[in-house]
Amino acid sequence: MPSQIAPCLWFDGQAEEAANFYTSIFKGGKINHIQHYSDAGIEAHGQKPGSVMVVAFELNGQPFTALNGGPQFKFSPAISFQIECADQAEVDHYWDKLKDGGDPTKQRCGWVEDKFGVSWQVIPKAFLKMIADPNVEKSKRAYEAMLNMTKLDTAVLERVFHDG
Repeated sequence: MPSQIAPCLWFDGQAEEAANFYTSIFKGGKINHIQHYSDAGIEAHGQKPGSVMVVAFELNGQPFTALNGGPQFKFSPAISFQIECADQAEVDHYWDKLKDGGDPTKQRCGWVEDKFGVSWQVIPKAFLKMIADPNVEKSKRAYEAMLNMTKLDTAVLERVFHDG
């Protein structure tokens, strides 16, 4: 049986808020467990006993862990989560929810940074097929169009891909 791989996201006191935010956006999102700090290991973790330590949650069946680890580490776009969207309505849903409170200067080419600093790629499945198309010219046109977008627009990408 293969091991389950679950991303662990490091927060500075916002783990429960973040888990609630994400589970409200994704259909079927749910919080599975909340664990609190005790006085055991307080010298190492420095967190107040009774405060939230870990929140285990799921988004579209994918397990995640949110950890309140402290201010030592910050998120970076070097790690991002891709959301493959069936259509423009799904792109709009995720984009509009995730961008709320995020840094608008970090929105480009389908990437959006949320209010916690986590980076997401909100991508229509159709676009992934376009850039993998064996017709190099069509693929290039779609890719170049994407580079000029903030939120990806499926209709524009398809028009450029098919018609030039």
